[in-house]
Amino acid sequence: MPELKVTEQHLKHDAYLYIRQSTPRQVLENTESTQRQYALRDRAVALGWPLERIHVLDCDLGKSGSQSGGRDGFQKLVSEVALGKAGLVMGLEVSRLARNSADWHRLIELCSLVGALILDEDGIYDPANFNDRLLLGLKGTLSEAELHFLKARMRGGMINKARRGELEMRPPVGLVYRDDGVLTLDPDAEVQAAMRLLFETFDRTGSAMQTAKLFHEQGIRFPRRIRKGVNKGELHWVQAAHSRILQVLHNPRYAGAFVYGRVRTRLLPDGKHSTTKVPRSEWQFVIPNVHVGYITCEQFEANQKRLAENALGFGGARKAGPAREGPALLQGRVICGVCGERMTIHYGMAYHQVAPTYVCQEASIRRAEKVCQRVPGTVVDQAVSDLLLELMQPLTLEVALAVQQEVEARITETDTLRRKHVERAQYEAELARRRYMNVDPANRLVADSLEAEWNNKLRTLAEAQAQYEQQTQKQRRLIDSQTREQLLSLAADFPRIWNDPSVEPRERKRILRLLIEDVTLVNGEKIQIHVRLRGGATRSLSVAKPLPIAKIRKTKPEVVAEIDKLLDQHCDRELAQILNQQDRRTWQNAPFNLKKIAHIRQAFNLQCRYNRLRAKGLLTAKEMSVQHGVTTTTINLWAREGRLRKHRYDNARRCLYEPLAKGAILKGHGGRRPQQPAFTVAQAE
Repeated sequence: MPELKVTEQHLKHDAYLYIRQSTPRQVLENTESTQRQYALRDRAVALGWPLERIHVLDCDLGKSGSQSGGRDGFQKLVSEVALGKAGLVMGLEVSRLARNSADWHRLIELCSLVGALILDEDGIYDPANFNDRLLLGLKGTLSEAELHFLKARMRGGMINKARRGELEMRPPVGLVYRDDGVLTLDPDAEVQAAMRLLFETFDRTGSAMQTAKLFHEQGIRFPRRIRKGVNKGELHWVQAAHSRILQVLHNPRYAGAFVYGRVRTRLLPDGKHSTTKVPRSEWQFVIPNVHVGYITCEQFEANQKRLAENALGFGGARKAGPAREGPALLQGRVICGVCGERMTIHYGMAYHQVAPTYVCQEASIRRAEKVCQRVPGTVVDQAVSDLLLELMQPLTLEVALAVQQEVEARITETDTLRRKHVERAQYEAELARRRYMNVDPANRLVADSLEAEWNNKLRTLAEAQAQYEQQTQKQRRLIDSQTREQLLSLAADFPRIWNDPSVEPRERKRILRLLIEDVTLVNGEKIQIHVRLRGGATRSLSVAKPLPIAKIRKTKPEVVAEIDKLLDQHCDRELAQILNQQDRRTWQNAPFNLKKIAHIRQAFNLQCRYNRLRAKGLLTAKEMSVQHGVTTTTINLWAREGRLRKHRYDNARRCLYEPLAKGAILKGHGGRRPQQPAFTVAQAE
């Protein structure tokens, strides 16, 4: 009699009734099955358990039994059994308790250890009894196989429908199923307009980023349908992100094609599902022109080709990637100090040389917003280069080695704890091995459970060892004498190698990556540079921004003042010679010339030599000839003979003359070429 299995020892503990239905639909429609499960309480009362000591666990109604994750009722049942509080575990059948052999055998093992009985619709079982345990294990295996058969039948039907293109799958936003099962365009005109605008903009611009920018600049929202939760099926309007635009452009259903097998889903150990995208060549079924779409299949193929060409400039490889040929020293190592994203590189021409600029454009790429910040790369690269030369000095290396030895002494303390963790894992794995080796090979139920436990312990041991080795390699880098000498010799040779113009930029980048983990840049009043070295040490630098080209090309105030001063006594050609003798140079480090002096005079509104002399009252040869009643030839002759004082004002040796009082030169005294001075200075009355 089954009742003979129930003893006073069992009646001292409580009875637990576990109730479960696989889906909410079954809870609503299969009410008879639920009532049968609740009726098992009467069986427990008939066996001698009082009603108040019969606990009903029905919080898992509507949940699948394929795994224990997410089933709070089953977890509570297992914990109560493990604590020795249960004398009887009830379930209508094994499939109600668990559809997974691992969960089922774990429950059987716990019941066997604490002496609890298991009751189903067929009878009472004692897990400690071999025959009962064998029967329970067989029922668990059949229950798991039944779930497999159910899934296989369902999947076979899905595959058969998918082969014909008739399988109803969740449509993307912009497409809906009619009542007759035909997939058509969303009847909402606003949704259709948004989808058509997306495809038309991409066809016109050829860029998903430009499409997202148009939506962002115009303030146009994009439709999004809620897929789960209390608001499931509702339409929301959100900002059009770049990633969302790409999803729409990559989805062939908008071209009227039926596609099955674009993603693969697998169950993770924590109970969650992981979804992986499948390459297009591995899609299971692709049937074109099954339903109406927003674009044709030819347009979809053209869009895919264009997107593939655009993607060459982006992707994960662009975040770091191999060292390239460009002169940017920090390629793949720069992080934005404002938003924390990786910065890319733009090249331009400055002073007839290629100059890099570090640009943070993640917000622009992902959300069609403005560029976060731009940092000129020339000054940053030079500052980091100087830092590397400083770090590679022998004295600096000696200090670093001494500090590292001190750190190693501290790490030894934590290394002991990690080693004990590995030893404990080794002991548990060895204990599981001995249990498995001692079991009877014919008892497959127990052998399989012990083998699974042994495998779990081995995996735990492997993870512990891998973590120990990783931490040891990361935190403890032992340096012997030979390595120390190599490092010190490298410090002596490093400046020569680094500054060698024959060394390619790619090689410099590879050297830098051995020493620097990353560099964070902040462009403020000054450029803040935060360098994180290999090993965790950090250095912070602050460099001034490079001057704008307008300020660089502008002549220095002291040079302008000197030119203004020299113009009182010298012409432009003489002035250029004087400045060159003073070792003054232009912004291009070139000597001054006549054209440059004239440009400076015009730019700073400086009076030329001619105007300065005229302002002092000096006269031209014509004016002097009129004043003294002689020809200009005579005026030039008197100037050559020293009778007039002249001042040169331009580069053609033309000059102005200092005026004389009236009557200072008497015309005709002594002939045209007198043997004695032919002029007298009139006595002032």
